[in-house]
Amino acid sequence: MNSARDSVPPTPPTQRPGGRTARIRDQVLEAVRAELTEHGYDALTVDTVAARAGVHRTTVYRRWRDVGGLLTDVFAAASDMAWHPRDTGSLRGDLAALNEEIQDSMAEESSIAVALIAVSFRSDEAARALRQLWEDRYAQSEIIIERAIRRGELAPHIDARALLIAATAPVYHRLVLLRTPPDPHLPDHAAASAVLAAQAGAFTEPDAT
Repeated sequence: MNSARDSVPPTPPTQRPGGRTARIRDQVLEAVRAELTEHGYDALTVDTVAARAGVHRTTVYRRWRDVGGLLTDVFAAASDMAWHPRDTGSLRGDLAALNEEIQDSMAEESSIAVALIAVSFRSDEAARALRQLWEDRYAQSEIIIERAIRRGELAPHIDARALLIAATAPVYHRLVLLRTPPDPHLPDHAAASAVLAAQAGAFTEPDAT
């Protein structure tokens, strides 16, 4: 994965750009997403992104340096998006809603989520950025478990990360690994199975037993 295309990490900006700079960033990152979903990682270059975004190649080189820098910023933009898990009033409902979002994002035509997962196997920068994005999303999703504990659906000392992984893994497995068509029943079925396991003590933290 140590490709010369993504060997130089970009210098992260100290603050989010605004005005014209923000517009250029949006144009460039949208061009990266479009190139990835239409042509894949092998065809992704600074020149193709610059041409598609309608900006000069030196602008892209100056801010992002290389393909690795572009990919890193695409993941950073995804992390910046305001997102919160839905509160349906029950643990099963919350996990099912989370799974529905995952399934929708993976199953949509020209899915950028699937494209970015694929890129993470080809680029060190993308792999690191994807791991950070997973960390951020799991941390944000822990509120689902906290709400369930407050409602009395779960006992305290639940390993929230383990429960979230168990609830969402079937969706990723079927859509990404098996490449099966989306199943409208899968989000709730996977959620229900994880809830039953959690209530049976499957995800109790070791030091709480």
